[in-house]
Amino acid sequence: MSEIMKYDVVVVGAGIAGPIVARNVAKEGYSVLLIDKKPAIGAPKQCAEGINISVFEKHDIPYDKRFINREIYGARLYSPSGYTLEMRYNRVSGVILERKVFDKMLAFYAARAGADVLPRTEATDVIRKDGKIIGIKAKKEGEPIEIRADILVAADGVESTIARKAGINTYAPLHEFDSAYEYEMLIEGFDPDLIHLWFGNNVAPRGYVWVFPKDEDRANVGIGINSDNPMTAKHYLDKWLKENNIAFKKILEVNVGIVPVGGFLRELVKDNVLVVGDAARQVNPMHGGGMAEAMEAGTIASKWILKALKEENFELLKNYTTEWWEKDGKRLERVLRVRKVVEHLTDEDLDVFIQTLSGIDAEKIAGGHYSEVIKALLKQPKVLMSPRRITLLKELL
Repeated sequence: MSEIMKYDVVVVGAGIAGPIVARNVAKEGYSVLLIDKKPAIGAPKQCAEGINISVFEKHDIPYDKRFINREIYGARLYSPSGYTLEMRYNRVSGVILERKVFDKMLAFYAARAGADVLPRTEATDVIRKDGKIIGIKAKKEGEPIEIRADILVAADGVESTIARKAGINTYAPLHEFDSAYEYEMLIEGFDPDLIHLWFGNNVAPRGYVWVFPKDEDRANVGIGINSDNPMTAKHYLDKWLKENNIAFKKILEVNVGIVPVGGFLRELVKDNVLVVGDAARQVNPMHGGGMAEAMEAGTIASKWILKALKEENFELLKNYTTEWWEKDGKRLERVLRVRKVVEHLTDEDLDVFIQTLSGIDAEKIAGGHYSEVIKALLKQPKVLMSPRRITLLKELL
């Protein structure tokens, strides 16, 4: 007979979104269980580890030097022919985290708020009774257990088992995903106060190569390309390192992952099951960053979970879908439109745009305020002389 546990809420997955939900709900006195299939929360990492400085205050996360590797003051973008666009601020704009420590600390904050946390516990199925989902089946260190809960949160990543088993349609075509490959390695010669991004159809089809510094001479060096590419992400990254005469014999870690860059879920809630984070494809389709989006979604989800529990009315959970689409979904769909246009840019287009854009424009792009940027680009002679570029840019307006 398998062990049976009972909670108000069970959260599957202790990445970013899961612990935020668990912490917020436990803080209000409800019983919460946070489980993760990995024996050590946070490892292995599948992340370039860069995040905007604003998230700490916004989501009530301590600015703890234990998981902050390095403070970053901006970014430098490189076009295929080597033109650069630099955004440098006189204040810290972002940080490079140590995800292995950060994720574990988020789980620790959830535990401190009152949640139970169990690593090495893998959710395998949902439990149904009279057509209703009443919990999950899991394996805790290989032993079968049943966890009964009023509300289930699927925060179990791209291939979310729980969302699928709950009957939520998570299908997205392969083209809506990027393949990522990354080395944490010794590398020198790049300004360690900035993140560095290289673009080009031969460099990284549909994506970019990144160098995210963790030390003066150590960085995450990675690439993201479209998943339906006949060549692997590793092939392109190794080619880039060779072409730039960067020795890759001092590698400390290799990370491989799939990143959703589109295919947002229309339905984020089904009955008493909510989907958050990568499981819901809540990722910025332009740069593939999902941490800030996961925090945002986790915050909105926990608000409606608390209302549903207080009023004992699970219909209220549906408001999570509505509010997320209002606040974040529409913005991310606009960013997705940009990504789809950017996919059609030639290397020459990328050269022209990076040459033309000023730092302030790039900052607007980063914030998704791209209509002003497009209007500025449309005034440029090199753009005006190309009907194709005009058409591409007008598609965005």
